[in-house]
Amino acid sequence: MDAHSKTHFLTLIVPAHKKEKTIIQNIRRLQRVLDTIRYDYEIIVVVDGMLDKTFDKLKKSRPKKTYCLSYLKNQGKSYAIRLGMRYARGDYVMFIDAGEEIDPNGISMLLEHMEWYNADIIVGSKRHPASVVSYSWQRKILSYGYYFLVKVLFGVKIKDTQAGIKILKRKVMIKVLPRLVEKRFTGDLEILVVSKILGFKRIYEAPIKLDYDFSGISSAATLKAIWGMFIDTMAIFYRAYLLHHYRKHGRLIRTPRNLKILTPKIV
Repeated sequence: MDAHSKTHFLTLIVPAHKKEKTIIQNIRRLQRVLDTIRYDYEIIVVVDGMLDKTFDKLKKSRPKKTYCLSYLKNQGKSYAIRLGMRYARGDYVMFIDAGEEIDPNGISMLLEHMEWYNADIIVGSKRHPASVVSYSWQRKILSYGYYFLVKVLFGVKIKDTQAGIKILKRKVMIKVLPRLVEKRFTGDLEILVVSKILGFKRIYEAPIKLDYDFSGISSAATLKAIWGMFIDTMAIFYRAYLLHHYRKHGRLIRTPRNLKILTPKIV
Protein backbone atom coordinates (compact mmCIF):
# COMPACT_ATOMS: atom_id res chain seq x y z
CA MET A 1 0.00 0.00 0.00
CA ASP A 2 1.29 3.48 -0.87
CA ALA A 3 2.40 5.27 2.29
CA HIS A 4 1.64 8.67 0.79
CA SER A 5 -1.67 10.45 1.42
CA LYS A 6 -3.96 10.80 -1.59
CA THR A 7 -5.30 14.19 -0.46
CA HIS A 8 -2.64 16.18 -2.32
CA PHE A 9 -0.11 15.70 -5.09
CA LEU A 10 3.02 17.87 -5.12
CA THR A 11 4.92 19.07 -8.17
CA LEU A 12 8.40 20.33 -7.33
CA ILE A 13 10.00 22.42 -10.09
CA VAL A 14 13.79 22.69 -10.11
CA PRO A 15 15.29 25.24 -12.56
CA ALA A 16 18.85 24.22 -13.41
CA HIS A 17 21.56 26.15 -15.24
CA LYS A 18 25.05 24.66 -15.67
CA LYS A 19 24.59 22.13 -12.85
CA GLU A 20 26.24 19.08 -14.42
CA LYS A 21 28.52 18.54 -11.41
CA THR A 22 25.79 18.61 -8.77
CA ILE A 23 22.41 17.90 -10.40
CA ILE A 24 22.20 14.16 -9.61
CA GLN A 25 23.33 14.70 -6.02
CA ASN A 26 20.83 17.55 -5.71
CA ILE A 27 17.89 15.53 -7.07
CA ARG A 28 18.66 12.53 -4.87
CA ARG A 29 18.80 14.82 -1.85
CA LEU A 30 15.39 16.24 -2.79
CA GLN A 31 13.99 12.74 -3.27
CA ARG A 32 15.09 11.66 0.19
CA VAL A 33 13.16 14.58 1.64
CA LEU A 34 10.08 14.11 -0.55
CA ASP A 35 9.88 10.41 0.30
CA THR A 36 9.18 11.43 3.91
CA ILE A 37 6.26 13.81 3.25
CA ARG A 38 2.61 12.81 3.41
CA TYR A 39 1.90 13.34 -0.28
CA ASP A 40 2.94 11.69 -3.50
CA TYR A 41 5.04 13.87 -5.77
CA GLU A 42 6.78 14.49 -9.05
CA ILE A 43 9.93 16.49 -9.75
CA ILE A 44 10.28 18.58 -12.91
CA VAL A 45 13.84 19.65 -13.64
CA VAL A 46 13.98 22.43 -16.22
CA VAL A 47 17.43 22.66 -17.80
CA ASP A 48 17.72 26.31 -18.74
CA GLY A 49 19.90 26.05 -21.84
CA MET A 50 21.89 23.03 -22.99
CA LEU A 51 25.24 24.66 -22.23
CA ASP A 52 26.80 21.72 -20.39
CA LYS A 53 26.01 18.07 -19.61
CA THR A 54 23.22 18.61 -17.07
CA PHE A 55 20.62 17.03 -19.38
CA ASP A 56 22.97 14.16 -20.26
CA LYS A 57 23.56 13.37 -16.59
CA LEU A 58 19.80 13.21 -15.97
CA LYS A 59 19.25 11.13 -19.10
CA LYS A 60 21.83 8.61 -17.93
CA SER A 61 20.60 8.45 -14.34
CA ARG A 62 16.81 8.73 -14.94
CA PRO A 63 15.92 9.48 -11.27
CA LYS A 64 12.57 8.15 -10.07
CA LYS A 65 9.49 10.37 -10.37
CA THR A 66 11.64 12.96 -12.15
CA TYR A 67 10.81 14.58 -15.47
CA CYS A 68 13.25 16.80 -17.33
CA LEU A 69 12.50 19.64 -19.74
CA SER A 70 15.44 21.02 -21.70
CA TYR A 71 15.94 23.54 -24.51
CA LEU A 72 18.96 24.92 -26.34
CA LYS A 73 19.16 28.62 -25.41
CA ASN A 74 19.43 29.98 -21.88
CA GLN A 75 16.30 32.02 -21.10
CA GLY A 76 16.53 32.76 -17.37
CA LYS A 77 15.39 31.16 -14.12
CA SER A 78 11.93 32.72 -14.15
CA TYR A 79 11.29 31.46 -17.68
CA ALA A 80 12.34 27.96 -16.59
CA ILE A 81 9.92 28.02 -13.64
CA ARG A 82 7.06 29.21 -15.85
CA LEU A 83 7.71 26.40 -18.31
CA GLY A 84 7.79 23.88 -15.47
CA MET A 85 4.46 25.20 -14.20
CA ARG A 86 2.89 24.59 -17.59
CA TYR A 87 3.69 20.88 -17.29
CA ALA A 88 2.94 20.55 -13.55
CA ARG A 89 0.24 18.05 -12.55
CA GLY A 90 0.15 18.73 -8.82
CA ASP A 91 -2.56 20.53 -6.91
CA TYR A 92 0.35 21.95 -4.93
CA VAL A 93 3.10 23.44 -7.11
CA MET A 94 6.44 24.30 -5.52
CA PHE A 95 9.76 25.48 -6.88
CA ILE A 96 13.22 25.45 -5.34
CA ASP A 97 16.61 26.59 -6.63
CA ALA A 98 18.90 23.84 -7.94
CA GLY A 99 21.84 25.05 -5.85
CA GLU A 100 22.77 23.72 -2.43
CA GLU A 101 22.09 26.99 -0.58
CA ILE A 102 18.54 26.20 0.56
CA ASP A 103 18.14 23.19 2.83
CA PRO A 104 15.45 21.01 1.18
CA ASN A 105 14.30 19.78 4.60
CA GLY A 106 12.39 23.07 4.68
CA ILE A 107 9.99 21.65 2.07
CA SER A 108 7.98 19.89 4.75
CA MET A 109 7.80 23.12 6.77
CA LEU A 110 6.33 25.01 3.79
CA LEU A 111 3.79 22.23 3.26
CA GLU A 112 2.76 22.34 6.92
CA HIS A 113 2.31 26.12 6.70
CA MET A 114 0.18 25.59 3.60
CA GLU A 115 -2.14 23.38 5.63
CA TRP A 116 -2.11 25.44 8.84
CA TYR A 117 -3.06 28.68 7.09
CA ASN A 118 -5.11 27.20 4.24
CA ALA A 119 -2.84 29.46 2.21
CA ASP A 120 -2.88 30.44 -1.44
CA ILE A 121 0.90 30.85 -1.44
CA ILE A 122 3.63 30.12 1.08
CA VAL A 123 6.91 31.98 0.64
CA GLY A 124 10.17 30.68 2.07
CA SER A 125 11.69 33.71 3.78
CA LYS A 126 15.20 34.53 4.99
CA ARG A 127 13.66 37.16 7.27
CA HIS A 128 11.24 34.87 9.09
CA PRO A 129 12.12 34.92 12.84
CA ALA A 130 12.67 31.15 12.83
CA SER A 131 14.89 31.08 9.74
CA VAL A 132 18.52 30.04 10.04
CA VAL A 133 20.59 31.95 7.49
CA SER A 134 24.25 32.46 6.76
CA TYR A 135 25.11 35.12 4.23
CA SER A 136 27.25 38.22 3.99
CA TRP A 137 26.42 41.61 5.49
CA GLN A 138 26.54 43.07 1.98
CA ARG A 139 23.80 40.73 0.87
CA LYS A 140 21.77 41.50 4.00
CA ILE A 141 21.90 45.22 3.15
CA LEU A 142 20.77 44.48 -0.42
CA SER A 143 17.95 42.29 0.89
CA TYR A 144 16.67 45.00 3.25
CA GLY A 145 16.94 47.65 0.55
CA TYR A 146 15.02 45.54 -1.94
CA TYR A 147 12.33 44.78 0.66
CA PHE A 148 11.67 48.51 1.21
CA LEU A 149 11.63 49.17 -2.55
CA VAL A 150 9.05 46.41 -3.08
CA LYS A 151 6.96 47.58 -0.13
CA VAL A 152 6.84 51.15 -1.47
CA LEU A 153 6.12 50.19 -5.09
CA PHE A 154 3.66 47.32 -4.61
CA GLY A 155 2.44 47.26 -1.02
CA VAL A 156 3.51 43.62 -0.76
CA LYS A 157 3.75 42.69 2.91
CA ILE A 158 6.08 39.73 2.40
CA LYS A 159 9.49 40.65 3.81
CA ASP A 160 11.52 38.43 1.48
CA THR A 161 10.22 37.96 -2.06
CA GLN A 162 13.41 36.55 -3.57
CA ALA A 163 14.37 33.43 -1.60
CA GLY A 164 14.22 30.61 -4.12
CA ILE A 165 11.53 28.41 -2.58
CA LYS A 166 7.75 28.94 -2.80
CA ILE A 167 4.57 26.87 -3.01
CA LEU A 168 1.25 27.74 -4.70
CA LYS A 169 -2.13 26.11 -4.88
CA ARG A 170 -2.93 24.95 -8.38
CA LYS A 171 -5.95 27.28 -8.61
CA VAL A 172 -3.61 30.23 -7.99
CA MET A 173 -1.07 29.01 -10.52
CA ILE A 174 -3.73 28.58 -13.22
CA LYS A 175 -4.86 32.20 -12.81
CA VAL A 176 -1.40 33.69 -12.44
CA LEU A 177 0.67 31.76 -14.99
CA PRO A 178 -0.82 33.17 -18.24
CA ARG A 179 -0.13 36.71 -17.03
CA LEU A 180 3.53 36.21 -16.17
CA VAL A 181 6.17 37.84 -18.36
CA GLU A 182 9.45 37.86 -16.44
CA LYS A 183 12.26 35.60 -17.61
CA ARG A 184 15.23 36.52 -15.46
CA PHE A 185 15.61 38.06 -12.01
CA THR A 186 12.22 38.97 -10.58
CA GLY A 187 9.79 36.19 -11.48
CA ASP A 188 9.21 35.46 -7.77
CA LEU A 189 8.10 39.05 -7.18
CA GLU A 190 5.93 39.03 -10.30
CA ILE A 191 4.04 35.96 -9.03
CA LEU A 192 3.28 37.73 -5.74
CA VAL A 193 2.27 41.01 -7.42
CA VAL A 194 -0.05 39.26 -9.88
CA SER A 195 -1.57 37.14 -7.10
CA LYS A 196 -2.26 40.28 -5.07
CA ILE A 197 -3.87 42.03 -8.06
CA LEU A 198 -6.09 38.99 -8.72
CA GLY A 199 -7.32 38.96 -5.14
CA PHE A 200 -5.36 36.08 -3.62
CA LYS A 201 -4.70 37.41 -0.13
CA ARG A 202 -3.75 34.31 1.84
CA ILE A 203 0.01 34.68 1.30
CA TYR A 204 2.29 33.87 4.24
CA GLU A 205 5.97 33.36 5.02
CA ALA A 206 7.66 30.24 6.37
CA PRO A 207 11.15 29.77 7.81
CA ILE A 208 14.02 28.32 5.80
CA LYS A 209 17.59 27.28 6.42
CA LEU A 210 19.98 28.96 3.99
CA ASP A 211 23.75 29.01 3.60
CA TYR A 212 24.61 31.38 0.78
CA ASP A 213 28.11 31.23 -0.66
CA PHE A 214 28.89 34.75 -1.86
CA SER A 215 32.58 34.13 -2.48
CA GLY A 216 32.37 32.68 -5.98
CA ILE A 217 30.50 35.66 -7.45
CA SER A 218 32.49 38.58 -8.81
CA SER A 219 31.63 42.16 -7.92
CA ALA A 220 30.95 42.90 -11.60
CA ALA A 221 28.46 40.02 -11.79
CA THR A 222 26.85 41.21 -8.56
CA LEU A 223 26.42 44.76 -9.82
CA LYS A 224 25.00 43.46 -13.09
CA ALA A 225 22.48 41.31 -11.20
CA ILE A 226 21.48 44.24 -8.94
CA TRP A 227 20.94 46.50 -11.93
CA GLY A 228 19.01 43.75 -13.72
CA MET A 229 16.74 43.26 -10.71
CA PHE A 230 16.06 46.98 -10.48
CA ILE A 231 15.16 47.24 -14.18
CA ASP A 232 12.94 44.15 -14.03
CA THR A 233 11.25 45.40 -10.84
CA MET A 234 10.41 48.72 -12.47
CA ALA A 235 9.11 46.83 -15.51
CA ILE A 236 6.70 44.92 -13.24
CA PHE A 237 5.53 48.23 -11.75
CA TYR A 238 5.00 49.64 -15.25
CA ARG A 239 2.99 46.60 -16.36
CA ALA A 240 0.99 46.49 -13.12
CA TYR A 241 -0.02 50.12 -12.65
CA LEU A 242 0.40 51.88 -15.98
CA LEU A 243 -0.41 49.21 -18.57
CA HIS A 244 -2.69 47.19 -16.22
CA HIS A 245 -1.33 44.18 -18.04
CA TYR A 246 -1.86 41.75 -15.17
CA ARG A 247 -5.61 42.29 -15.13
CA LYS A 248 -5.83 40.93 -18.66
CA HIS A 249 -6.17 37.22 -19.40
CA GLY A 250 -2.79 36.74 -21.06
CA ARG A 251 -1.65 33.45 -22.57
CA LEU A 252 0.43 30.47 -21.54
CA ILE A 253 4.14 30.42 -22.15
CA ARG A 254 4.99 29.01 -25.57
CA THR A 255 6.72 25.64 -25.74
CA PRO A 256 10.23 26.02 -27.18
CA ARG A 257 10.56 24.45 -30.61
CA ASN A 258 13.63 22.50 -29.57
CA LEU A 259 12.17 21.26 -26.27
CA LYS A 260 13.37 17.85 -25.08
CA ILE A 261 11.27 15.96 -22.56
CA LEU A 262 12.72 13.16 -20.44
CA THR A 263 10.32 10.96 -18.48
CA PRO A 264 11.14 8.84 -15.42
CA LYS A 265 12.40 5.32 -15.87
CA ILE A 266 9.67 2.73 -15.28
CA VAL A 267 10.61 0.41 -12.43
